[in-house]
Amino acid sequence: MNSIITGTGSYIPEVVQPNSAFHHNRFYTDDHQLIESPGDVIAQKFENITGIRERRYVTEDLDASSIGLIAAQRAIEDAGIDPETIDQIIFAHNFGDVVKHTIQTDVLPALATRVKHGLGIKNPLCVAYDVLFGCPGWIQGVIQANAFFKAGEAKTALVIGGETLSRVLDIHDRDSMIFSDGAGACILQAKESEQENGILSTASMTFANEEAYYLFLGKSNLPEADSRIRYIKMNGRKVYEFALTNVPLAMKSAMDKAKVSIEEVSKIFIHQANEKLDEGVIKRLYKLYNIKDIPGGIMPMSVHELGNSSVATVPTLFDRARKGKLEGHAIKPGDLLLFASVGSGMNINAFCYRV
Repeated sequence: MNSIITGTGSYIPEVVQPNSAFHHNRFYTDDHQLIESPGDVIAQKFENITGIRERRYVTEDLDASSIGLIAAQRAIEDAGIDPETIDQIIFAHNFGDVVKHTIQTDVLPALATRVKHGLGIKNPLCVAYDVLFGCPGWIQGVIQANAFFKAGEAKTALVIGGETLSRVLDIHDRDSMIFSDGAGACILQAKESEQENGILSTASMTFANEEAYYLFLGKSNLPEADSRIRYIKMNGRKVYEFALTNVPLAMKSAMDKAKVSIEEVSKIFIHQANEKLDEGVIKRLYKLYNIKDIPGGIMPMSVHELGNSSVATVPTLFDRARKGKLEGHAIKPGDLLLFASVGSGMNINAFCYRV
């Protein structure tokens, strides 16, 4: 029995937010001191560090569950399955649905339940639940579905990652320029085959000592802001250092379990957080194998134009590559793919996949 991705879908929001949109922002430090540099200078420095030129925001009428539903519908259509045959709907997110012009999160009912309702699925044995696992949430949902398949508890799963981080941003925090919105989904099915393909191995880790609060909800950097209203906050330097050290080890762990070599890997789909961070993680991964020359085109990227949409970065990137929408990144049968992510928790996960 193999766990095979038979369909994918994604939703890329229509509103393009370029770095120039932040030129007139007043930015403050986390101890509420005004940063004297002009907004355009700060935005340019940000681009130099992260590689992000623009990001996408949802329109006012949409939220995480509604864009997750769109991605899910596209994945179901791509897989050519009857929605009534889905055993599990797993929705990965961090903040639930957040209505425009508010900061309150809404997770009642669960976003997975809202998607099941939107799909019109009548089957009560289709179990819908959410996963809160930081940015690695979608990968964790795939890992959980795979475990249910191996336990004989399910055969078809819809795994969604959707987020509208634009609704929880502090516009006075430089880190706000990193985040964006989006949704991606896949249909994962248990298939019998004489060949070993699909998910070959998985790895998951949680570091919850001082790392637990590298990402958190906190007061705006604006000194006079209402302290009762909280926004997404990040200790960027700590996250960067943590990821560089630990993500390559998790990726290698997954490959060791699968008994595959780094030379076999065709593509690496890694969480789109920061261009330099992702490049650093890949370099350190290959260094673990004593390889200095990294193959060209090994790591598809979307962070430059889509920003960091948390749980949505990996599934949207994979969907675009799988459907030939990323120039120079075709996927063909027999390819060995490596998926990995890192985020709030601090959580890290990875899985090896044979097309």
